[in-house]
Amino acid sequence: MSRYRFIEAQRSQYLVRLLCQVVAVPVSGYYAWQQAQEQAGSKKKPAWEEALVKVFGRHKRRYGTRRLQVALRRKGYHVGRQRPHGAMRRRGLHALQPKAFTPAPPIRPTGCGAPRTGYSTSPSRRKLTRYGSAIAPICRWPTATGLICARTRTWSASRWWAGTSWPPCRRSWLRPPCSALSGPSRPTPDLLVHSDRGGQYGGKEYRQLLHDHEALRSQSRRGDCYDNAQAESLWSRLKTEVLEMRERPVFANLANAQASVADYFYYYNHERLHSSIGYQTSYHTHQQLLQLNALNCPA
Repeated sequence: MSRYRFIEAQRSQYLVRLLCQVVAVPVSGYYAWQQAQEQAGSKKKPAWEEALVKVFGRHKRRYGTRRLQVALRRKGYHVGRQRPHGAMRRRGLHALQPKAFTPAPPIRPTGCGAPRTGYSTSPSRRKLTRYGSAIAPICRWPTATGLICARTRTWSASRWWAGTSWPPCRRSWLRPPCSALSGPSRPTPDLLVHSDRGGQYGGKEYRQLLHDHEALRSQSRRGDCYDNAQAESLWSRLKTEVLEMRERPVFANLANAQASVADYFYYYNHERLHSSIGYQTSYHTHQQLLQLNALNCPA
């Protein structure tokens, strides 16, 4: 505590002149400091800073400086990235961020045979970023009654979340996610479905389903987890922005988990800006690609 702040705290009980003599500061210096404090407190905050606080609160600490800058510019406030960073530091605002991760060179397997027909073991970036690509990761969630399993489906090009299923037990994981393979949500006939090397994605039932829907099965290379980086990034972001805001056990039961995850993915599709698609929403990009596909592939 500075000497002037000490005087300000004790002036209700002692004379200002006496306090200034005790801490060895001039009386005029204290009153000059007091006037400066009053002027700083009465100074109006800039409009863009007030808008930043509102955007940060509406998105529940899920926006960092990059997304905040984009959101402010779309509201008409032309600010650089350092100004939101300074405003957040002054106000004590901290965004939710996944844990830092340092990538390491992947371990390449040796002695692997040639891939089978219709089976992709090393999906290229072009394939996984095209619109006709679906990713089907699986994750487990803690509840008061134990762990539950969740399996989601996303379109890689638009970051559109297509749905989540909640298998009741590990055995039911073998039931494939068929809702992403048919119906109006399917973007293209030549669909590429990517997953990790889990047993449920190598079963006969799953392979037969993809064959019936004329979809190409794609899996990560053995010993190379980075091929499934998009799915892992989705779960990392979901766990950071949902689990860290709750106390353990995170969910009371299955119904509570389903409602919370559904609310988050609605926000993920319709409100969150995604840097990988030019800071657009998944819904906006998904609708654009659906229209583009309808023009390129007329009935």
